[in-house]
Amino acid sequence: MFTSIAGRAVVVTGGTRGIGKGIAAVFARNDARVLITGRDAAAGEKAAADLPGDVHFVPADVSRKADCDRIAATALELFGGTDVVCANAGIFPGAGLEELTEDMLDLVLDVNLKGTFFTVQACLPALKQSGHGRIILTSSITGPITGFPGWTAYGASKAGQLGFLRTAAIELASSGVTVNAVLPGNIATEGLGDLGANYTSQMTSAIPMQKLGTVDDIGYAALFFATDEAGYITGQTIVVDGGQVLPESPEAVG
Repeated sequence: MFTSIAGRAVVVTGGTRGIGKGIAAVFARNDARVLITGRDAAAGEKAAADLPGDVHFVPADVSRKADCDRIAATALELFGGTDVVCANAGIFPGAGLEELTEDMLDLVLDVNLKGTFFTVQACLPALKQSGHGRIILTSSITGPITGFPGWTAYGASKAGQLGFLRTAAIELASSGVTVNAVLPGNIATEGLGDLGANYTSQMTSAIPMQKLGTVDDIGYAALFFATDEAGYITGQTIVVDGGQVLPESPEAVG
């Protein structure tokens, strides 16, 4: 049995839908106090109302440092500090390498990579004071382990998060703050549905467990990293993908 995280203050960026909302739900069901962020105020207020427990919403664009500072300030105002930061906000617009524009590249790197830096930097003072500070990144198998056509920018941003993670983990170790990442495979979310039934079918057939993951699967991996029992784990990753990265060829998946 893990030590309860009841009452701990958790920030989940990009927590209004998909994996982020799933992470927020898992923490809320375990009696944490949760602050979710997103760019769409209406969607954010609805998500906060839909989620169980003590959940609040603050509108924010993590690509803007001032917005991330406001996230940290809101958590301080609501909860008196921050114990756990789930840097989850991310976008994945597709574009082939030859079609990728400077603006598109800037957008992906600003949200996915710079947003991770800004979120963590803003929350660091509170995390250091917490006594059990946890930073949990939502990376991906795409980039660090696999590739997919049209996602060069996304893959680079997700691999970049792991470069950030390893040095940040060293820098923060003496303060007791851990830095770890969850690497999802194909998870059933609104975003995945937008890619179409054919994509979903192809991905499912490539997964040894023959099913897509759920947002709860990612949420519980994040929850583990947030526990007291995971306090000696830092600079590490957990792949949550139903075995997707294991086969060496399609024939290996029966």
